[in-house]
Amino acid sequence: MKKKLLTLVLAGAMIFSMAMSGCGSSNSQETDTQTEKESDKETVENVEAVIDVPDEVTKGGELNIALVSSPKNLDPVKYTGTYESQIIYQVCDTIVTYDMEMKEILPSLATEWTISDDGMVYTFTIRDDVYFQPGKYQDGRKMTAEDVAYSLNRSAQESALNRLDMLDHAEALDETHVQATLKAPSAVFLTALTNSGNVVIPKEEVEGWGDEFGSHLVGTGPYALEEFSLDQQAVLVKNENYFLGEPNLDKVVFKVITDQNQEVNALRTGEIDIATQLSGESVKLVAEDDSVNLLKIPGMQISYAYFNMVNGPTADPKVREALIMAVDYEELAAGVFQYGEGEAACLPLPKASWGYDESVEADVPSYDPEGAKKLLEEAGYGDGFTLNMYVTNENFRQKAATILQSYWKMIGVDLEINTVEWGTFSETGASGKADVFAMGWSWYPDPYFFLDKMFATSSIGTLGNGQGYSNAEVDQLLADALIETDQDKRAEIYHKALKLITDDDPGIFYGNPSECLGINPKVQDFHQRADGTIKLFTTEENVWVVQ
Repeated sequence: MKKKLLTLVLAGAMIFSMAMSGCGSSNSQETDTQTEKESDKETVENVEAVIDVPDEVTKGGELNIALVSSPKNLDPVKYTGTYESQIIYQVCDTIVTYDMEMKEILPSLATEWTISDDGMVYTFTIRDDVYFQPGKYQDGRKMTAEDVAYSLNRSAQESALNRLDMLDHAEALDETHVQATLKAPSAVFLTALTNSGNVVIPKEEVEGWGDEFGSHLVGTGPYALEEFSLDQQAVLVKNENYFLGEPNLDKVVFKVITDQNQEVNALRTGEIDIATQLSGESVKLVAEDDSVNLLKIPGMQISYAYFNMVNGPTADPKVREALIMAVDYEELAAGVFQYGEGEAACLPLPKASWGYDESVEADVPSYDPEGAKKLLEEAGYGDGFTLNMYVTNENFRQKAATILQSYWKMIGVDLEINTVEWGTFSETGASGKADVFAMGWSWYPDPYFFLDKMFATSSIGTLGNGQGYSNAEVDQLLADALIETDQDKRAEIYHKALKLITDDDPGIFYGNPSECLGINPKVQDFHQRADGTIKLFTTEENVWVVQ
């Protein structure tokens, strides 16, 4: 045994600076809102724990991971949140996958692929050494090209978030070759295939379980689902017949712990080994505890409050502009991210995306409460009105909602905050029942997965665009970007779309959160990803725990 610091590979690791952009702010105006100035924020530095790490990998043991909200449905075509995807990625595999830094598409269930000259047809060579985990309706049979075609077609036809809407159909050419034909050339097809909504599953289990398949997920992944208890936990066990080899861990348990104080305490006491989605004071508590480690990297996500574009007062463009003008983005972000766990933003695209255009920041209405009041009077709302906001239970989202409530109160708008569990939240968001819908969106660096999913007319009725945003000119630009193969040209198109979307004032896109995790130093070979995805066994890692 030798004593050494825990070494963790952080994908693209860097600490977010909190240099605020000028979006929607004015340094000349002071408010009495309950926000915190940038200069008052507390600096959080992590002290790494020192442990004895053996020279050889320890096989066996159990890994416990906390989820801050309960997964509701593990069916790949029905799930809507990251909580489900964390489990799905352990139980199932996609045909291609991203590397840890989310820069390169790698083989997975497919070993190679070709693309037709017109970009319409992709032909994949599928591994012939992959087996499903045994389930109730099949005994662990070999996976074939038919299973791949079935899974892709099912996603294209039934996905709750249109995760494969560019696919026309897939068909098996023989036992090991699948041909996927697109509706039109799509520059993001391979990226879409890396999503947990597009994993490969056995038809017998889907049809046998019916609506209950989401509680009895079966796939080809390194860990098999042994138990799924709603609002409590998901228990996974090692798949000893995994095609990449033997997982190091015997068991993985995802535990639902909705209170972050409880989550941190569970990490400290050893009840859990990984605390996910840390925010607020929990970041500080983990950083200052020398028995655990804080992992923090820039996240591929945005936090926002999306206005209802169809119904209620926010259907009026003047009302939306007034609500934006009433908010100082810099102060809002400083109040939300008090411990450096994120940075201020103002556009509906992460700054880390190659489609981001800093020049569009100037199009966000500046902070001007008096001007906001005048706009409301012009819109016929001089006496004010009430809005309902739906939000989940994450600490920083609660904090953001409270700060927005304070800002809007000053211009005569009362905000009713409804905190609901994920199932109700996602249903409400997709159906457009909220005046204001507050959440986060995290996906891949390609702008398609933000702008198309949140603002394309075709996405209305999904969680991304339940608020009903529709702009024909934006739709055309998004369509043009999807068939363009040159990334620089695609970026130019997305810049134009981003400007038009921003000019429509669809919401308040206030923050780019970091991905913050607390981890027991006994956990080894763990790699943090910018999208927050946890993967325990890939070609690049095989997580193990010091016994």
